[in-house]
Amino acid sequence: MDPDAIEPPRTSRRVVGARIVLVPYLVLLGFVVFLPAREAGRVTGIVGWLAEALATVGIPREPAAVVLEFLANVVLFTPFGVLLVLAFPGVRWWAVVLAGSLLSVGIELVQLAIPSRVSSVSDVVANTAGTTLGLLLAWSRRRGRG
Repeated sequence: MDPDAIEPPRTSRRVVGARIVLVPYLVLLGFVVFLPAREAGRVTGIVGWLAEALATVGIPREPAAVVLEFLANVVLFTPFGVLLVLAFPGVRWWAVVLAGSLLSVGIELVQLAIPSRVSSVSDVVANTAGTTLGLLLAWSRRRGRG
């Protein structure tokens, strides 16, 4: 080996692990967001179940379901932000937020072609918020380690 050659930087195990986990996460995300509504409801039926449970204690079901659906979208995209930061350590914050927003817009556009699915701007907002939350969680963990 040439002693003057510059060695490429080694990729840490955390980076490789995050890149590996990102793939099945995206596959699972695809199943959740592209399944017809009836099948997706079976997978993500917890929102309806929680709304019903809240209704039994006097919280109106429909408003509760709307809030829970929004929060579910935030939670669904939080790992995306975390994984992007961990998988690509040099990525800029705005690129992570933009990636979450563009992925969400793409999902909503595809859902327009699925008869039983409903596209909404609030989903894009929630998904982008989830990505941003994931970004902030990953950054806070990184800064906490010093």
